Amino acid sequence: MIERVPFGRTGHASSRVVFGAAAFIGCTQDRADAVLPLLREFGVNHLDTAADYGDSELRLAPWLATARHEFFLATKTGARTGDGARAGLERSLERLGVDHVDLVQLHNLVEPEEWETAHAPGGAVEALARARHEGLARFVGVTGHGLRIAAAHRRSLERFDFDSVLLPYNHLLLDDPGYRHEVEGLLSLCDERGVAVQTIKAVARRRWAEDHGGPRFSWYEPLPAGPELEHAVGYVLAHPQLFLNTSSDLRLLRPVLEAAERLGPRPAAPAPEVLDADAERLGMRPLFDGTTLERI
Repeated sequence: MIERVPFGRTGHASSRVVFGAAAFIGCTQDRADAVLPLLREFGVNHLDTAADYGDSELRLAPWLATARHEFFLATKTGARTGDGARAGLERSLERLGVDHVDLVQLHNLVEPEEWETAHAPGGAVEALARARHEGLARFVGVTGHGLRIAAAHRRSLERFDFDSVLLPYNHLLLDDPGYRHEVEGLLSLCDERGVAVQTIKAVARRRWAEDHGGPRFSWYEPLPAGPELEHAVGYVLAHPQLFLNTSSDLRLLRPVLEAAERLGPRPAAPAPEVLDADAERLGMRPLFDGTTLERI
């Protein structure tokens, strides 16, 4: 079973691996239903979806009809205005078939103009705080992509007391000294305040080559199952503060869960030379560079 630890100050002990239900974009209900026994097998008790993930919320609804008590349930809204965020949350509750979520998150809040709108009076932050007070969501978080997001999250935490953050985290991205500096500052602040930290892109290999002709179940090319993937999982889980959100490529769900279980609680981080060798062998490249590759 995968270790469970406190998810920040929420009072919930979440599995260190969170199921990223972006994997249900374009997924049939039968295939989605086959995932539930797998999550139970490994003790995964935290689901992360979003209004923008196609039919993901609808695919989770049959599970929640009978197994709502088993999971910490998180969704996201991309709205920046208060009215839009409230309407989006109410629609998510309807699609999920629940009367509340455990966590509602502002999705990819990084662009300055969107940040200002969301935090302004009448903005999404105010609306979600009101929804939390009304019991429609127990906690409020913020998520994002790219190398600017750690700094954006720090700024967000200065303006509002979010319960969780989510950001990209892997060996190649943390090789960027500027990003590493901002991430370290964010982790320190979150540790002080009891803010949960979720990570994405743990098993990213690179952006897709333009001539790639095979299926694409993620916007980036993930690592294949094997030792390199296990090293990538270990890189995240070696940091006791972090939760790892699984890839949107559903084929990698079992390999990631098996790797996390084999590594056990608080694994040692892979040596830098091991990670560097993995990157060289598989032609790994950072997904973001702060400039031309910043937007997904």
